[in-house]
Amino acid sequence: MEATRLARPGDRAACEELLAQALVAGAAMRGGPALLGPASAADLLEQWSAPASGVALFVGEFHQVVVGLLAVTTFTRPGAAGPSGRVECCYVESEARGVGVGSALMEAAVAWCQEQGCADIDARALPGDRATKQRLEAAGFTARLLTLNRRLR
Repeated sequence: MEATRLARPGDRAACEELLAQALVAGAAMRGGPALLGPASAADLLEQWSAPASGVALFVGEFHQVVVGLLAVTTFTRPGAAGPSGRVECCYVESEARGVGVGSALMEAAVAWCQEQGCADIDARALPGDRATKQRLEAAGFTARLLTLNRRLR
């Protein structure tokens, strides 16, 4: 049985391991190194678990074992009247995929953004990451913009 909840201090080691796995997986994908930058799992965990408004870190459990995480933040678009949400990271261990943990994490992020008064929520998928794109579309997301980048240095 899958469940989601806000991360607790006792989840730190599991979250750091999941973030490390997510960074390795993302770095191996086209566009991953540019999107992820030089941040370490510990740096990201510190940023996403700081007690501040506008950020939440959720864990996904399967049979009471933490097997996934999702970080979501709020931000204000230029000219917007209210906040928007952004999924910063969503990762589920490969052995725990296909049982609903990722979907449950996305539902938790959407509910949290609604509670924060967000008008919308963004989530990113790397180029060629069809599985993530399809998962996001199944959760009600639609592609609205592709950003292409050309390095000059």
